Amino acid sequence: MLLTTCLTMVSCAPLELTPSPFQATPGVFATRESATPLPAQMQDIDERGLDIAERRLVDLYKRVAPAVVTVTTHVQRRGFFAELVPREGFGSGFVIDDDGHILTNFHVIEGAQHIEVEFEEGVTFAAEVVGHDSRFDLALLKIDAPPELLQAVEFGSSAGLQVGQRAVAIGNPFGKYRRSLTTGVISGLERTLEAGGDRYVGGIIQIDAAINQGNSGGPLLDSSGRVIGIITALFSRSGANTGVSFALPVEKIVRALPELKSLGRYRHPDLGIRYGYQITPQVAAALDLSVEEGLLLVQLERGSPLDKVGVRGAQERIILWNRQVYVGGDILTAIDGHPVGSQKALQLRLEPLQVGDAVTVSLLRGDTSYETRVVLTEDSE
Repeated sequence: MLLTTCLTMVSCAPLELTPSPFQATPGVFATRESATPLPAQMQDIDERGLDIAERRLVDLYKRVAPAVVTVTTHVQRRGFFAELVPREGFGSGFVIDDDGHILTNFHVIEGAQHIEVEFEEGVTFAAEVVGHDSRFDLALLKIDAPPELLQAVEFGSSAGLQVGQRAVAIGNPFGKYRRSLTTGVISGLERTLEAGGDRYVGGIIQIDAAINQGNSGGPLLDSSGRVIGIITALFSRSGANTGVSFALPVEKIVRALPELKSLGRYRHPDLGIRYGYQITPQVAAALDLSVEEGLLLVQLERGSPLDKVGVRGAQERIILWNRQVYVGGDILTAIDGHPVGSQKALQLRLEPLQVGDAVTVSLLRGDTSYETRVVLTEDSE
């Protein structure tokens, strides 16, 4: 009924046309309000369908990927019946100069009896270890390869990195998917990793790019393709990517490389403290100390920087909380004016320095504060 009525009304009433608000004026195109402009990278899509960001990433890969290699290690282990069983391990590495030097992680080659570096399928060279450092997890290899294969990476800087900045990784996940590229962002800076043996490394870069076993030793790059770090650790209970991975910053690499080449090791600076107690308010109260933070020295390396200037270790042994405690030693409170409250804090304070650098050490003996100037020597590890 309603439809009929409407039809009737339309058919009976004369049709009166009114100008449309969008009707074109002669010589003028009819337009609505301007649409939201496309993002800049979408406005410049090439004939391959790549926007600006994608083209930069493709170009980065073409430039850097030839420098990334697969590092294969061969070891022999004793089997159940004491027979020798050959095993292989895989990691990543990258060319750093035209002399055939390859940088990778120490844990990739640790214990290896034979090491090979592979550029492409079948293009393989035997490698020798020039130097290594377990604390920084670095290993420097050397191969004898044609110059055309040795396309070295370019080192950038990690000094000005920012959280949220893009990060690019190239490596060989699971030893199978060679020269795989993954992207992400820098998730955190100034992380600290335990390096074993009560040793610590600070200034570590945290990233969320997909990293898996086999990526170790590969380069971490900025958006220009410059190396800003080396992939060194993955936080995972299964060995698979969890979005939390770590890289040693390039500044530490650059600092260590000259000595890895010339000495075969990197000399970490040290004061010569063999053992000390971290002072807490509870310890300070129990021992009637005049400070609540610092490092109570127990034993010093003979001939170490602190030993040479007369700093004292423990003088007596007492029982505290049902344990033997060595007391009476000097308390180290600061290095160059920066408070030090633990062995970890001390290591992180010394890490940016080098053997031969001089530092001012602040100490407390009884109720008397004093300072002494010492020259750092090599950590005996």
